[in-house]
Amino acid sequence: MEFKKLEKKVIKNAIRYGKKYGVKIDEDFALFKLYEEVGELAQDVLIHRKKCRPEKYLSEKESKKELAKEIADTLGMLMVVAYLLDIDLEEAVTKKWITREWVKNEKNH
Repeated sequence: MEFKKLEKKVIKNAIRYGKKYGVKIDEDFALFKLYEEVGELAQDVLIHRKKCRPEKYLSEKESKKELAKEIADTLGMLMVVAYLLDIDLEEAVTKKWITREWVKNEKNH
């Protein structure tokens, strides 16, 4: 799926979530949810690496599934944050990571 289409579906889902649960999806909500998701990702990394209490251990397959879910949640909330801040995420990633346009400009400052 094309990035822009994926982004639109994620945003639509977030808006639907807000309406369903009576939650205002604004910058504060999205940013704090992003923090929450990053925390959950960190927790699942610790579990995956078995750096947690033994009762939390998961099989390799189940652990990877949980990591994938948290990475997806983190990326989704990042898309929502970018949308609410009126940032074209695809353009930003391209300029920072692919064409390195912004990296080149940083060296000149």
